[in-house]
Amino acid sequence: MTTIDVKDLAGRRVDTVDLPAAWFEGTVNVPVMHQVVTAQLASARQGTHKTKTRGEVRGGGRKPWRQKGTGRARQGSIRAPQWVGGGVAHGRTPKDWSVRVNKKVKRAALRSALTDRANNELITVVRDFSFATPKTKDAVTALEALGLTGRVLVVLADWDDGTVKSFRNLPTVHTLVVDQLNTHDVLVSDMIVFDERALELIGTGTRAGTAVDADEPAATVEVDAAATTEEVDA
Repeated sequence: MTTIDVKDLAGRRVDTVDLPAAWFEGTVNVPVMHQVVTAQLASARQGTHKTKTRGEVRGGGRKPWRQKGTGRARQGSIRAPQWVGGGVAHGRTPKDWSVRVNKKVKRAALRSALTDRANNELITVVRDFSFATPKTKDAVTALEALGLTGRVLVVLADWDDGTVKSFRNLPTVHTLVVDQLNTHDVLVSDMIVFDERALELIGTGTRAGTAVDADEPAATVEVDAAATTEEVDA
């Protein structure tokens, strides 16, 4: 079990904490992470793209000129795809891009991502994010004191307006609540900082009390037809 320091917002060590083995001491499975992240990005697409075909654009119902005798190429409509202002051939239509991924695969991917960050010592734990008033300056000072640089993911136990508003003006900082923790946000971040209570909730529950149970029995995860498998302690 990995033990790391718990710090205050001034960067001082105030305690130590064990990272939950169920989430931070697994096997880093790249294919599983790739499968989940690509599915997550696909599902985030709105799919509202739409073009009009020659049957949907306005006008073009009359043949522009007679078939023969003009010397010009035959045309049936001024809204055919080859005309300026005509319909689009094989254009895009609304589509549901979402991809379904099994819960066990999602858990395996998140565990792999968190394990990778823990192995590279990119996890920081703070006692509590408590800003008296929302102030970006205080958030910047805290990040500097904690030695957090690059893209930072801040994971909170509960939604706190003061904390969220303090960080939201910083383009390299993303804030979320522990029940929103996902593989994509973990992987695109250079460093992850948990408040101490959020770290506890990863293994025992979430804000809404619907967290993954760390004591759930292990399961075999099928990645694709190539049968890449991994034993996962969910």
